[in-house]
Amino acid sequence: MDFYDELFTVKPQTDIYSVPETDLIIIPSLNHNYQKAVKGNQELVDWIARQHNQGAEVASICTGAFLLASSGLLDGKSCSTHWSVAESFRDMFPEVDLQTDKLITDEHGIYTNGGAYSFLNLIIYLIEKYYDRQTAILCSKVFQIEMDRQNQSAFIIFKGQKMHEDKIVKEAQSYIERNVQEKISVKQLASRFAVSRRQFDRRFAKATGNTPFEYVQRVKVEAAKKQLEVGRKTVTETMYEVGYSDASAFRRVFKEITSLSPVEYKSRYNKEAVL
Repeated sequence: MDFYDELFTVKPQTDIYSVPETDLIIIPSLNHNYQKAVKGNQELVDWIARQHNQGAEVASICTGAFLLASSGLLDGKSCSTHWSVAESFRDMFPEVDLQTDKLITDEHGIYTNGGAYSFLNLIIYLIEKYYDRQTAILCSKVFQIEMDRQNQSAFIIFKGQKMHEDKIVKEAQSYIERNVQEKISVKQLASRFAVSRRQFDRRFAKATGNTPFEYVQRVKVEAAKKQLEVGRKTVTETMYEVGYSDASAFRRVFKEITSLSPVEYKSRYNKEAVL
């Protein structure tokens, strides 16, 4: 497979035709041109599907999920990949239940994981599956890998889902992002763009994968994250600046999206707060 044929070439010791049967297949991360990688490796995709049908388990690392999904093995199943390619993945594989907040998914012998160095957590997970808990703990200690991480939510940078052609929805997205400090009502948004509430909800969810209400929350939390990462503003000050007045509601939404409380997030990412 020459995924990076313009940079370097990997020459394997054998080819897939020399492996009639195996127990576990691990698909590595692809380059950013996933469409080219998928189209150029149809034989490998078919081989993976055949092996799984013969009893092999399959795991994908990061954007390797694109190759796994192209086999059809993920249809109707949950899957994770790097959060930065979520829109492209959903566009290419709408029949797959993409859950980018999850670090690892386990669908009865089909495993996927999030992005970048989280592949280490997948390896530890597989060691526990194939060997035992104690071996996995030993490996985590030797290689200093945090055990039992469940999600990658805290690492996600929300940039808005705009790979669609719905002009009204794009205008609504821009309005939400420009007015993050305001209390935005979905009913008012629909009225602003002369669309019924029901139709607005349907179009927005179809275009972005989020309801308008969810999108407003994610935009506000992303703005709050940026403020908490720098400077000395308190959590309360940040809360007001992103349009929340109820502290408990702000904490709840923030934790639902990032898996951390605002205080925990600030402690982790704000150097001044730590000092």
